[in-house]
Amino acid sequence: MTAEAMEKGNLVAGISGWMCCSLGMLIFNKLAITVFPVECFLVALQMGVSAICMLFCWNSLHIGSMKDVLRWSLVTPFFTGMLLTSILALKHAPMSLVICFRAVSPMVALAIERFYPKPLRVSVGMFGCLLVTMGGMGLYAAGMDFGELQGVAWVMLNSFFAIGDRLLQRMMLAPDQNPVDISKTGVTLLNNLLGMFPLLIVAILMQEFEAVPAAVANLTSMGMLWVAASCAVGVGISYSGIWVQSKISATSFLVLVNANKFVIIFIEVFAMHTKTLVPVQIVGATITIVASIFYGKEREKVEALETQEKAEKMPILGANKA
Repeated sequence: MTAEAMEKGNLVAGISGWMCCSLGMLIFNKLAITVFPVECFLVALQMGVSAICMLFCWNSLHIGSMKDVLRWSLVTPFFTGMLLTSILALKHAPMSLVICFRAVSPMVALAIERFYPKPLRVSVGMFGCLLVTMGGMGLYAAGMDFGELQGVAWVMLNSFFAIGDRLLQRMMLAPDQNPVDISKTGVTLLNNLLGMFPLLIVAILMQEFEAVPAAVANLTSMGMLWVAASCAVGVGISYSGIWVQSKISATSFLVLVNANKFVIIFIEVFAMHTKTLVPVQIVGATITIVASIFYGKEREKVEALETQEKAEKMPILGANKA
């Protein structure tokens, strides 16, 4: 098997694992926060389980220097903020609203990535797919009830943290940018371990310590199962997110996030029966998913062109020998 084929297989495996974990995370978080309504402690429990699991992967842990740790610590507030605001958004709004207001995130990330050491090359087709994606999101939003807008503030804050997290992770993980000398298990451990500190401060400000005993006492066996499931998929998404982010751009990752989350809408409607869609919303969701798929295809074409250009620039062995 060629190195290129192995790299593509590695990417497919990473994306597949992340998509499964992402779907599970959104569903189980929605169920878990309903039965265990203490946001900070739920996120802390998920992060604690992830950190412990990474410690069991001792052989793959690698942290180059304290400078690398300090650089990576810039990611921590965004990572923690993304997890916490995601829980709060799910608590105060339907999953479909969370997805809808993330439409603009790839466009923002694309603009910021232009200032990276090696910016993402954007074709007309890629940009067009992003615009169509936003149009699909707009159609979906047009069919929303006004009462669903109560969680918009949390969703917008979640989008801010998500964009910051993806951009910083891309900068510090991609070999062609400005990477840190830390293994994937190492950055996963740091994310979850360092994230405990800002989470503790927020828990104190929200006075959650007083609510925890009652929340634990009211947990049923099924509730414990939802909380445990959210912790399990939390481990998977913590690692697979790092894995995928090291392979693709922040813009591509956010497009992948939007496409993946729109699948949740159909699960929410047809499996969980907690949401009803009007025809225009079904059309908007379908357009968004299809446009995201075409974005991926356009991105593949650009990457193939870049690979071809690099090959053409390489000197032919022996060409300069007299």
